[in-house]
Amino acid sequence: MATDISQIIEPYRGQRKGIIPVLQAVQEEDGYISIEAVKAMSKVLGVSENDIYGVATFYSQFKFEKPGDHIVRVCLGTACHVRGGAELLDVIERDLDAKAGETTEDGKFTLERVACMGCCAVAPVLVVDDEIYGKMSPGKAKEQIKKWREVA
Repeated sequence: MATDISQIIEPYRGQRKGIIPVLQAVQEEDGYISIEAVKAMSKVLGVSENDIYGVATFYSQFKFEKPGDHIVRVCLGTACHVRGGAELLDVIERDLDAKAGETTEDGKFTLERVACMGCCAVAPVLVVDDEIYGKMSPGKAKEQIKKWREVA
């Protein structure tokens, strides 16, 4: 567990209703939910680890693997798909040597595919961390990946 979550959990001591807010806060701090965090939550909240996993796995927002230093999101919403989003994803998967949902071996990048980023006017779109890259092409994506690697 990377973060001392005792301050996050303590206000919910003995309260089952604290599962979701604590999961959200821990993931906000660490980027994912570790086994250690689940154990600590179980102990303080008075809820079994299985119950915590049951809640956490119900919602797709919760992650159980440590993400890369940088999150690369490729939009595959309708506008992006029509304008080449799938090809962008293919190029990025090859260049990063990671499939959507995976983290690169060096731990620098996690690649995600998303349904819509809400940037349809500049489709196709990539988002790296919080930076939006619109009107991407496979060639631009390759250039951008090279820049990300230099910075990362």
